[in-house]
Amino acid sequence: MPVQRHLPTEEATELIGLTRELAREELAPRVDEYEAQSRFPREVFATLGKAGLLGLPYDERYGGGGQPYEVYLQVVEELATVWASVAEGVSVHTLACFPLATFGTEAQRERWLPDLVGGELLGAYCLSEPQSGSDAAALTTKAVRDGDDYVVDGTKAWITHGGEADFYSLLCRTSTDPDAASRGISCLLVDGSTDGVSAGAPERKMGFSGSTTAQVRFDGARVPADRLLGDEGQGFKIALAALDGGRLGIAACAVGLAQNALDVALAWAGERRQFGRPLVDFQGLSFLLADMATGVEAGRALYLEAARRRDRGQSFGKQAAMAKLFCTDMAMRVATDAVQVLGGYGYVRDFPVERLMREAKALQIVEGTNQVQRMVIGRHLQRELG
Repeated sequence: MPVQRHLPTEEATELIGLTRELAREELAPRVDEYEAQSRFPREVFATLGKAGLLGLPYDERYGGGGQPYEVYLQVVEELATVWASVAEGVSVHTLACFPLATFGTEAQRERWLPDLVGGELLGAYCLSEPQSGSDAAALTTKAVRDGDDYVVDGTKAWITHGGEADFYSLLCRTSTDPDAASRGISCLLVDGSTDGVSAGAPERKMGFSGSTTAQVRFDGARVPADRLLGDEGQGFKIALAALDGGRLGIAACAVGLAQNALDVALAWAGERRQFGRPLVDFQGLSFLLADMATGVEAGRALYLEAARRRDRGQSFGKQAAMAKLFCTDMAMRVATDAVQVLGGYGYVRDFPVERLMREAKALQIVEGTNQVQRMVIGRHLQRELG
């Protein structure tokens, strides 16, 4: 059932209406087939781009939507109520645009950002490596300056849109000083067609089969030095700032997925009859549904408050970690409970809730595992103690 939203402007209300229409007409007819066949829906992203949904939080001057994060995240949630792989893809693309939009020079933004947010191109964010996921400061992909270029060598892992993306926001090591650690990391904007850039075979995942995840390899790839975003050595700061926003995107995906699972469970409980009564009439089941609905509402409120802090220019890193932690754990519980509500039918692939349960698991891992989120929150609390 459509969520009743309280949006800040009439434009935002129309944007949510457009998103629901596209989700109904473009996403819903494809989701089951594409997920079953592990097909990447590139044409869906092209449609979303033409509708202006791939650059929502970025400045209209560069072709973005000029929307507050509060609105952008609700668009992501709406997409996730129908197809979580697409919603995650929009979140990742937005994350990939962030380094240029926030740390690029004015000349760089004018040159590249309109194409990145305009809908024709799709992005990926290259941070994790085979041996350094959550420990981002330990990355080893290196970029060595050679004249007017950087020569990049290394392998990135678990890259959403790996091999499908038109551009990569790449975090790499530009200093060989072993004491530099995080201070030796920089960010490059890499064209996906660059010689020496290639992708491995897509990972065979438990869920999110319609979202391509692959290693991305850099083998002597020459990247023009004018594609350095920010200063050399500023990459770790860029990565941390980007992840705060990315975590909110995953939180919104989780709430949308959980809303989908709740809607299916509610419809089933209202229609399915046992012992002469609808399932929803049984207290044990109605209490389960009540807990599911409460979790969804709480998650939505938490990510929206974090987004509003971001929109007000306040610090929101702690709240972003909290939202990612709570919303993804909640989505896992709600999806699991939805399977339970449907009983044996919930366990078979003729119904969507088993897929939602598998997808919810991934959301507890991406953009920093939930154990990492607890570490982040704990560090914030320690600093607040003074």
